[in-house]
Amino acid sequence: MDIYGKYADSLTSITHEVEDHIRDLNQQTVAAGEPKLYEHLIGRVKGNDSMIEKCHRKGYPVTTESALRKCHDAIGIRIVCNFIDDIDRNLQLLRDADWCTVVKEKDYIKNAKPNGYRSYHLILDVTTPYEDIEGHNPGHYFVEIQLRTIAMDSWASLEHEMKYKHNLKNPERIGRELKRCAEELASCDVEMQTIRQLIHESN
Repeated sequence: MDIYGKYADSLTSITHEVEDHIRDLNQQTVAAGEPKLYEHLIGRVKGNDSMIEKCHRKGYPVTTESALRKCHDAIGIRIVCNFIDDIDRNLQLLRDADWCTVVKEKDYIKNAKPNGYRSYHLILDVTTPYEDIEGHNPGHYFVEIQLRTIAMDSWASLEHEMKYKHNLKNPERIGRELKRCAEELASCDVEMQTIRQLIHESN
C-alpha cells in the first residue's frame, strides 16, 4: 500500500518548497554580511515502508491519517551547520518565519540521548497551497527539522549504520565507544565555537 495515498505528490512538492524557504533565509543572511547559516541542506519524504513500520511501532493504525497527523516526520529537513551558534541563528529565523509555525521543540544538544545522540529537533506546521487531509486549502502539513553540526551529523550517520548491522560482535563495547566518541565530538564543537568567537573578537 501507499500510506500517503493521494497526498504523496504534495509531500514531495512541500519538501522542495521548504528547502527553498531555508535557502532564501541563507541568501538574505549572507547578503546582509553575516556568515552562512549552514553547510548542507538535505530534505526527504519518509519512505513508505519506514512510515508503515513507524505506525506499527507506535501502535497507530496504518492509515494516511496516521502518517500525516499522528506522525510528524513524513517530511524531514536536515540542516547541517558549521558551528553551534549557527544552529541558534537558524532557530531564531525559523521561529520568526511567516510561512510556518513552530509547534514543538526538542533540544538533544543540551540534553543528549543516552547513547550520545545530539541534535535540535523542530516540528513545523507549514501553510501550503495544497489540500490537506482535512480538506483545507490552503492546507497544513507537519515538517520535522533536524539541526546539527557537521560533527553531530557524522556521528549520527555512523550510529545509524551500526543500528542496522545484525550479529555484531561486542555490541556493548561498540555502544560505549560510540558514546565516548559523541562526548569528544561535543567537546570539539565547543572548542571550535570558542575559536570562532576569538577570531571575531580579534577583528
